[in-house]
Amino acid sequence: QVQLVESGGGLVQAGGSLRLSCIASGRIFSIKAMGWYRQAPGKQRESVAVVTAGDTTNYADSVKGRFTASISRENAKNTMYLQMNNLKPEDAAVYYCEALVTMGRIDYEFWGQGTQVTVSS
Repeated sequence: QVQLVESGGGLVQAGGSLRLSCIASGRIFSIKAMGWYRQAPGKQRESVAVVTAGDTTNYADSVKGRFTASISRENAKNTMYLQMNNLKPEDAAVYYCEALVTMGRIDYEFWGQGTQVTVSS
């Protein structure tokens, strides 16, 4: 099992910045990738950034050049960050942290509880 706890959401004006954090604990040695996803009201959940175990990061086209994802690995925890700059109203959503974990040759997804990001125009 992997536990994920997000923080850092809030209200920001368009053009502003926020940094989200996601602390992963538990079987972190089995994590293949971690990612940030978001879901706006009435829309499907979408991928924002995915960081592989090799630290390769893939971004959604809509956030390239504005968002930066990174992972810090210390002791028994992984902390994933999402630095969001030049925020736009369309970035407003609930942001979720996700971990893809291999256990017994099967991949499992674990999700955090989500953190709200609101961008005022």
